[in-house]
Amino acid sequence: MHELSIMQSTLELVLQHAARNQATKVHRIVLKIGAIAGVDPESLRFAHEVVVSGTIAEASILEIIPVPLRCRCRDCSLDFEAEPGPIALCPRCAKPSGEILQGREMELSQLELS
Repeated sequence: MHELSIMQSTLELVLQHAARNQATKVHRIVLKIGAIAGVDPESLRFAHEVVVSGTIAEASILEIIPVPLRCRCRDCSLDFEAEPGPIALCPRCAKPSGEILQGREMELSQLELS
């Protein structure tokens, strides 16, 4: 389960931000996770509960914002949202998408500290 190592790295980053801001408590952690980032949100939630135990983030809420897969067709230049899968076909010209615009993200988006 690589979600555990992802959450451990995230917690390290969160604790660094908290220390820089002289915070003593982490209330909320917001992550943006792309549709094709290869991360299972439920496993990430479980990992969060495990890694925050005994830290200033122990009572924190993990919020996950899903980021859809968006592609651009190289043939007709249409930007479109696609379902994750091996090939994203353009809804206008039915050709395979040539470019992924978003959906791979895994980003610490917001923190609530005090």
